[in-house]
Amino acid sequence: MSQTPSRQTLANAIRVLSMDAVQQANSGHPGAPMGMADIAEVLWNDFLSHNPTNPHWVNRDRFILSNGHGSMLLYSLLHLSGYDLDIDELRNFRQLHSKTPGHPEYGYAPGVETTTGPLGQGITNAVGMALAEKVLAAQFNQDGFPVIDHYTYTFMGDGCLMEGISHEACSYAGTLGLGKLIAFWDDNGISIDGFVEGWFTDDTPARFESYGWHVVRAVDGHDAADIKQAIEQAQKETNKPTLICCKTVIGSGAPNKEGTHHVHGAPLGAEEIAATRKVLGWSAPAFEVPSDVKDAWDGCDKGEQAEAKWETLLESYVEQFPELADELLRRLSGELSDDWEEKSSAFIQATQAAGDTIASRKASLNTLNAFGPLLPEFLGGSADLTGSNLTEWTGCTDVDGNNANGNYLHYGVREFGMSAIQNGLALHGGFIPYGATFLTFSDYSRNAIRMAALMKLKNIFVFTHDSIGLGEDGPTHQSVEHVSSLRLIPNLDVWRPCDAVESAVAWKCAVESEDTPSALIFTRQNVQHQDRSAEQVADISKGAYVLKDCDGKPQIILMGTGSEVELATAAAEQLSADGIKVRVVSMPCTDLFDKQDAAYKESVLPSSVTARAAIEAGTTALWYKYVGLNGAVIGMDCFGESAPAKELFEHFGITANKLVVAAKALVA
Repeated sequence: MSQTPSRQTLANAIRVLSMDAVQQANSGHPGAPMGMADIAEVLWNDFLSHNPTNPHWVNRDRFILSNGHGSMLLYSLLHLSGYDLDIDELRNFRQLHSKTPGHPEYGYAPGVETTTGPLGQGITNAVGMALAEKVLAAQFNQDGFPVIDHYTYTFMGDGCLMEGISHEACSYAGTLGLGKLIAFWDDNGISIDGFVEGWFTDDTPARFESYGWHVVRAVDGHDAADIKQAIEQAQKETNKPTLICCKTVIGSGAPNKEGTHHVHGAPLGAEEIAATRKVLGWSAPAFEVPSDVKDAWDGCDKGEQAEAKWETLLESYVEQFPELADELLRRLSGELSDDWEEKSSAFIQATQAAGDTIASRKASLNTLNAFGPLLPEFLGGSADLTGSNLTEWTGCTDVDGNNANGNYLHYGVREFGMSAIQNGLALHGGFIPYGATFLTFSDYSRNAIRMAALMKLKNIFVFTHDSIGLGEDGPTHQSVEHVSSLRLIPNLDVWRPCDAVESAVAWKCAVESEDTPSALIFTRQNVQHQDRSAEQVADISKGAYVLKDCDGKPQIILMGTGSEVELATAAAEQLSADGIKVRVVSMPCTDLFDKQDAAYKESVLPSSVTARAAIEAGTTALWYKYVGLNGAVIGMDCFGESAPAKELFEHFGITANKLVVAAKALVA
């Protein structure tokens, strides 16, 4: 009878697969996988509740590799435990079209919970996932029926802790008391440049204790018993997140390179790999795992049993709480309620009929008040600007450290943290997250927004105070380049609606978008209501449409977004009075317009009409895509000033009269 492989041997399987894959690719990061192998072995074999045969099991524990450069750690774990990630995918590490890219990417390999690589965002996604678990449990669990009950585990290195976002997220996690969040700090003292003592001397345990975390100090990251005891201690603390401080040796097992930055981000080399195999007592050739080791790692049977046990609980829950169960399963499936389409469309029609001239941020709040009751999956918030962003609708209940049964989050001044936490909420499932700040502070959030677009998440980023129209706060708060900058991000729908109707449509489209996040951009100042037919209202969702038209072929097309659409319509009236045939096109979402078929785009912007002008209170460069190189763009390619909004529009020449002059020059 063969002897069960030792824990050390099981951990060495991770080390060997990782170093071999990096060597094969001739690039990568073997140090973290080799250094954290012992921690991963204990966590995955003794604690992690997951089912490799069903990576989407709702009540699985989530595992996040925040230090995503160590991706071979995760790929090795997935392969060894039985996920559909065969050895050829490990051989193809970092190669084109493989499921094993250089950093873990959501949607590639089964079992990868989020895309990591930009340091600090993994731990922040984990905060979002743990928050989702806590809120969903508070909303749906009943006595004796913990249908939502799982942990979120994350590995992170010194780099994650140096990134500012980790301060934002971990501070917030402590405030919210996320007791099922357990983070492992890989305290190996090494980053790319070498020993971190020259640039990272924080008292990290004290820092996390000050956040309100439970901290397990001085764990030997290469001692299985010590690691196991630390995790058990963490699980006993239910009111605080836990940081387990693991002292490790980077590249553990590589006799000549372990403990140095030389093993951080480069292949070990053939000689060092041979020496490492000898030190580890590993005789199998590259990419071969002995059958007894593979069998000991396989988590499929245990995972299927765990899910089956949960399914039995769920069946009883369905019998005793059928309405709650139906709602929970609907939300976890991502389907919208049966009355969503009818009632959301009715609100848009009513908004068109009402004809209110209000700020689009106010129109956004009105929409939230209408849509909120239809969307119990909404989990919104603001980065300390609730009263300015107008994101807290009448049915909101705050989520805080004492009450998780709510639907609104006061994120504090944590724009980046908020946005990456939203990504975690979206990844977990059961929620449609939205979060708000001023548009100028989208810069703080940008990388998290980019990650949402990269992962194809349903996530809604709300930005108000969208231009010089915010007035007296001055250029530090006046967005100029931000709308264009956001439009440059692939797979992000950027909406800048011109009135209450377009604002409502923007929200509806954002809610219905399955694999594209949305940025909704709203004004502080009032915007004029625009009259439309039912067909025009329907065309708003196509990103651009003909708002005002002339008889016959237009001589010139005027385009605009947001608060400048009313300037375009005013200019059109002046031009029409002078006998010039004008078409006005509102373009609330250029991203969606670009996705329309050629026939629709030609119907809105006919190629035969070459005289074109656009107006937007922001940078001008992107508009030449629509007006042509010989077209005119009324905008601003400089920073703003501090003054009342009306004076600023006049000062910077963003006016109907300026547009009229430019248009006449084009048709002369």
